[in-house]
Amino acid sequence: MTTSAEVADSGKTVQQYIDEAPIWSDGTATATTPLTPMQWRIWWLAAAGKFFEGLVVFMTGVALPLLAAQFELGPAAHGVVGAASLLGILIGATALGGLADRFGRKPIFILEMAIFTAFLVGVALSPNFWVLVVCLFGLGVALGCDYPTAHLVISECMPSNSRGKFVLGAFGFQAIGALAGAGIGFLILYENPHLDAWRWMYATAIVPAVIVTVARLTITESAHWLFARGKVEAAERETLRLLARTPAYPKEVALDLAKEQAEFAELEQAERGGGYAELFAAKNRRATILTSVPWFLQDLSTYGIGIFTPTILAAAVGSQKEHATKVADIVLNDMTAAKGAAVIDLLLIVGIVAAALLADRVGRIKLQIFGFVGCAGGLFLASLSVDMGDPTRLYLIFAGFMTFSFMTNLGPNAQTYLIAGEVFPTHIRGKGAGLSASFAKIGAVLTAFLFPILLADIGVRWLLYILIAASLLGAIVTWLTRIETAGVNLEEIGK
Repeated sequence: MTTSAEVADSGKTVQQYIDEAPIWSDGTATATTPLTPMQWRIWWLAAAGKFFEGLVVFMTGVALPLLAAQFELGPAAHGVVGAASLLGILIGATALGGLADRFGRKPIFILEMAIFTAFLVGVALSPNFWVLVVCLFGLGVALGCDYPTAHLVISECMPSNSRGKFVLGAFGFQAIGALAGAGIGFLILYENPHLDAWRWMYATAIVPAVIVTVARLTITESAHWLFARGKVEAAERETLRLLARTPAYPKEVALDLAKEQAEFAELEQAERGGGYAELFAAKNRRATILTSVPWFLQDLSTYGIGIFTPTILAAAVGSQKEHATKVADIVLNDMTAAKGAAVIDLLLIVGIVAAALLADRVGRIKLQIFGFVGCAGGLFLASLSVDMGDPTRLYLIFAGFMTFSFMTNLGPNAQTYLIAGEVFPTHIRGKGAGLSASFAKIGAVLTAFLFPILLADIGVRWLLYILIAASLLGAIVTWLTRIETAGVNLEEIGK
């Protein structure tokens, strides 16, 4: 067996080398491009970041009742705790995520995990409410930076025909983290039924976070980024290191200098234009709307349902004591809610697996629209539970939330993340993905802060009606601004 790289191994782009597949002696190419050990290492380390996000953000849903009792929090303070990490994500996605375009993907990929680890220690040791809020915000800043950066380090090292599968496969670890957060919360409460059990919940992630931080030091820098910055020799070196395999192919890398000159000219023009301003230029405006507005609308529902599932279940099903005053009552209520949340979170995993399998075959846009409509259907089912008696009420609320969980990860929760890291040119890809994630997290922050208040003021039914309308609007905006990226060479997207 030989490779097409051995037939003609000069004048190629970075992506062409990455897409290179072995060919048989009769000249036919193999069906797939096997990943190298380095590509797998990058993927696992990026997946770990998404796991931590799901673990910490959704574990907050289990920790909130304990925090509220220990620090005697009212509804507004309750909302501040829920919104703190999400506000940090909003800030971090733009403030730090955009730095990956200037300083490189690898340094920011390492920095974000170091920040995450430091603030995770702070959360576990928080002596009072305000220190806790600051540390949760710091966690969010690191996780926000991870939104664009993790996507870029994966998508810029993967073959075009499987890029969506691997990006969404890593993103799926957010759902695994959410399930793990609920499970860890339950186990810790079972072994340590006290109000300060929430500290141990967060502490479980400290050692794994340190390991991931150190491991990220060993990955390659993005050859796409180096090439766009005019660092041709470094790009060739990192491409060869990224694609090191046995048998070796390509044996040497010689990049297309004409392509490099064109990309460097675009970079210089973007920097003269002010960086983020280029996202709103005529050629990129449609992509910016597509990646920002639907993501904002889906975050209204996804984070609201994810963080406050225990609260909504209690209000709709009535399975908890209304006035739990003893520590034992609070812990028992929280354990019951954690089990219910874990069952619903299982469908997040099923949904993201389906998304990873279908994104490169069906297309991002079709799945996003179908998912938005499915989310609206699931929330409508849940809203019907309000007028029903037991056991129909229980069946409807679980059927609705489980449908929502599956559909959001099949569609908008997965596809918005995937599309945001693909539709922009290399030199502003980090800024585009970061700005989109930040705009989306405005919806998450609003939801986290207002949910406890709205739940008390307007009730479950009208709250769910608002989220249904947001989901349907997301489907409409997606269709009007659609840009399909499935199977398209990353270097050609945005041209």
